[in-house]
Amino acid sequence: MVRFLLARPIAVTMVFLALMVFSLIAFTKLPISLLPPIDVPQIVVKVSYPNASPEAIEQNVLRPVREGLLTLNGLEDMESKAGSEVGTIRLQFAFGTSMELAYIEVNEKIDRLTNSLPEELDRPQVIRINTNDIPMVRIQVTPKEGIDHAEVTKLAENVLKKRIEQLQGISLVDINGKQERVITVTPNKAVLAGLGMTEQNVINAIQSGNRELPGISVKDGQYRYFLRLASRVDSPTDIEGLPVSAANGHTVPLGKVAQVQYEMGETMGYHLYGQQEGLVVTVHKQAAAKMNELMEKVRASVELFKKDYPQVDFAMTQDQSTLLNAGISNLQTSLLFGGIFAFGVLFVFMGNYRMPIIIGLSLPTSLVISFLVFYAFGISINVISLSGLALGLGMLIDNAIIVLDNITRKRQEGLPIFEACVTGVNEVMSALISSVLTTLAVFVPLVFLSGISGALFFDQAVSVAAILFVSLLVAFVLLPLLYKLFFAKQEWNSKQEDSRFFKAILKLYKGAYQKLMTHRKLSLALLFALVPLFLLVGLALPTAGLPPIDKKDAVLEVDWNEPIGVEQNRDRIKNIMASLEGQYEQAEADIGVRQFLLFDGENAVQQATVYMDFEDRESKESQMEQLEGLLTENYPMASMEIKDAPNAFDQLFNANIPYYELRWKMLESKQPVEASTMGTWLEKLPLQDWKKGPGLQEESAVIFRIDLEKLALYEVEIGALTGAVEKLFGHYPIDEIKHFNEVTPIKLQGNKNDFGQILNNNYLQGKEGQRYALSNFIQVNYENHYKYVTADKIDVYQSLELTGENPAEHELALKQWGKDRSLSVSFFGQYFKDQENVKQLMGILGVSVLLLYFILAAQFESFVQPMIVIFTLPLGIGGALLVLWLTGTSLNVMSAIGLVVMLGIMVNDAILKIDTINRLKVKYKEQEKEWSQAKVLDRALYEAGEIRLKPILMTSITTILALLPVIFSAGLGADLQRPLVYSVIGGLTIGTLTALYFVPLAYWAVVRK
Repeated sequence: MVRFLLARPIAVTMVFLALMVFSLIAFTKLPISLLPPIDVPQIVVKVSYPNASPEAIEQNVLRPVREGLLTLNGLEDMESKAGSEVGTIRLQFAFGTSMELAYIEVNEKIDRLTNSLPEELDRPQVIRINTNDIPMVRIQVTPKEGIDHAEVTKLAENVLKKRIEQLQGISLVDINGKQERVITVTPNKAVLAGLGMTEQNVINAIQSGNRELPGISVKDGQYRYFLRLASRVDSPTDIEGLPVSAANGHTVPLGKVAQVQYEMGETMGYHLYGQQEGLVVTVHKQAAAKMNELMEKVRASVELFKKDYPQVDFAMTQDQSTLLNAGISNLQTSLLFGGIFAFGVLFVFMGNYRMPIIIGLSLPTSLVISFLVFYAFGISINVISLSGLALGLGMLIDNAIIVLDNITRKRQEGLPIFEACVTGVNEVMSALISSVLTTLAVFVPLVFLSGISGALFFDQAVSVAAILFVSLLVAFVLLPLLYKLFFAKQEWNSKQEDSRFFKAILKLYKGAYQKLMTHRKLSLALLFALVPLFLLVGLALPTAGLPPIDKKDAVLEVDWNEPIGVEQNRDRIKNIMASLEGQYEQAEADIGVRQFLLFDGENAVQQATVYMDFEDRESKESQMEQLEGLLTENYPMASMEIKDAPNAFDQLFNANIPYYELRWKMLESKQPVEASTMGTWLEKLPLQDWKKGPGLQEESAVIFRIDLEKLALYEVEIGALTGAVEKLFGHYPIDEIKHFNEVTPIKLQGNKNDFGQILNNNYLQGKEGQRYALSNFIQVNYENHYKYVTADKIDVYQSLELTGENPAEHELALKQWGKDRSLSVSFFGQYFKDQENVKQLMGILGVSVLLLYFILAAQFESFVQPMIVIFTLPLGIGGALLVLWLTGTSLNVMSAIGLVVMLGIMVNDAILKIDTINRLKVKYKEQEKEWSQAKVLDRALYEAGEIRLKPILMTSITTILALLPVIFSAGLGADLQRPLVYSVIGGLTIGTLTALYFVPLAYWAVVRK
């Protein structure tokens, strides 16, 4: 085939040019995003039930919803959490479940359940989680001094949101910090009492005056008109003019008995930018959109907003496109330094400038054609797929060097250039194909990991496979063609074959080889002894999900654990920001209940999240220490967590579940254990290192208990009592004014005095028109109660998070503790998921080794020789672990990827060396028939080492030097890639020596008999 293609250089050139053109067209159509569009198999159902306790939300809302959702297809787990006024149900589905259908099915079941839920409850909100739900940027909208916040809210909802959503590629614009304007009606109770009226007369007047006639029309000749009541109100002035009638027939204007005015509505949450109240607009992209291009459009829109709306300040924070830019920058760096160092290494080893030019042309060609594969498989350009391309580039250089070196060697043997190209490629073709297949055999099975990890590896596996197969096409067709074009008119000069530098290295190699082969058994034993020593180093390595990234931004999550209002929460956060003013570059806070449509976390008035961006990591750490001390000193009841600000990777990988959790349920009552009893039981828990789970956290509350006997004695209806309480505390909804898409609520203004005074100063009418104070019928108590009620798909549970080392060793004692108290005990957490992942990974690696063995057995037509390649892997892994340990790096996702890449290159070198040894054995058997088998083997081993020394060294040195700049670089991209680089450098350093010396020794040991 190679001969056929090389004989038609113009046709081959045209085919490659056509492929390049189509690939560039495909590249322009590829979506560019931060992460692959992964459907996270989770759906969250959120419930908002104002003025309801956790127990009421659990009993009346969450329990029936859970029971209705139990039959969902693919449902694996269900967790619910009821708090004050809010509740959430988190549904976990089996990975691979169609989340589009699951989302539809959940909504259908919620619709069926609506009639069985409380009437005053809004429909539960269903949120589907996707990687594209992570906002790509947050736009801060802050009103200037004197500007009405409600007007800015209208601007954000009606103008800014719609203008951003019109941009091509935007999927959703979400807003938090909205405040609405309401009309409040504050009755003058003394005047009402003097006129013989009540608050209900005022409410009736407003509802009657704001009534519409739906669908009523009249005929006037040949025309028909729809009726509209002229009494419909539009402003506080209109409401003040409404007539209020008493039972005795007296009528007065409403403005005489009540004050009507515009006010800011009661809010459950605020957003701060710095110390200023404002709004935040989060921007989400479509899966097929190009993030870097879309970000430029968003920036341009924000600049227009600044000009069009000078009464508002705008700023952009938490731009997630920096991660994508870091990935693109890393790829560009790999290409640049890969080309430079390939040129340098080839020049040092060969003293020929044409070789690096050929490789320089092959690298971008392979990269561009790979994008055609991306387009065919529907892969986007993201950080994961780009890292796969960057990994494949090292192996691409490897293939190019091997092919060019073998063609050069054939010319040295005296073959004409055409035959040298054909024979040089044909000799290494099967070995290179095997090396690519073995690399994929190590890498591709990782796609079958369950969960998000497997989904992420899919993009990386496709990108690695794409560039490797394209590199084979380039190596087998384009490289020999370019070699022929570049060297067609040049006579072969053997003096240009090797540089003085390489000859010196060759001399050193031969000396070391002779010494090792003189003591073969001892040398082999020493090499095998290194394997357990190296692997033991791995046990000392700490493990982590992602490498630690040098971040200069931080997040403070605080729960005050006090029954404070959202205004007090806001003021405390403002004080915190004021204490650090001038120390941070940017700061923002989401306080209380979040209004985001896609927010799936906890929503509580007493909680807040503060984001701060500092100048550098050092200033961040010092300020965070100061902040922690400030909070501990001034708010001892508060629970806080200070951590690095999460990026998109963290939000995707970090689980919302505890590491190791002990759960129990009451077998008889199926309700939480009373707090007083629980305290006694926890004192006898057979371990000390634990903290309370959500179901055990307590908070203070005011409990109103109704005296039913007195209500019956004084003939007061209970409905009148509950109605009076509703009107007195908070804003009682009367009606609303609708004007196109604007809705202005009309609310009865509650009394803002102490609730004790309210109960003493307000009355109910009993028998014979006698008035009685509310305090006669209501007993007030202060009590502690559970802050949350937690439940799984079966029933309510309470939990503890075990924080000590080796929590699993206490399982038997904890089960006995639960059994003694009639509790059903179980264990849950990330610990068990990690154990399952490790088992999966071990099984997948076993499959990878089997695939590797089968491919090599077919390549070498031997059942023994593949074991030589497999035995080289532990040495490479050991070398990588040793470098990770010496540099203080953890074993994480990136260092594990580096191990896979390093093994791919190591396997490549070992395969080619064994293939060369086999070919030389056949050659010497035919040429030197008088030689013994041992002499043939020794000669083949020696000459194969000399032939493969140059490509092995050039491959390893080129790869290592191309990766070195990452170690000395700074920034997010470098922090992510550094563990990968350490793994590859460590493995290749040992792996190079393995290919040079271990392979011939192992070959001699297994084949000599």
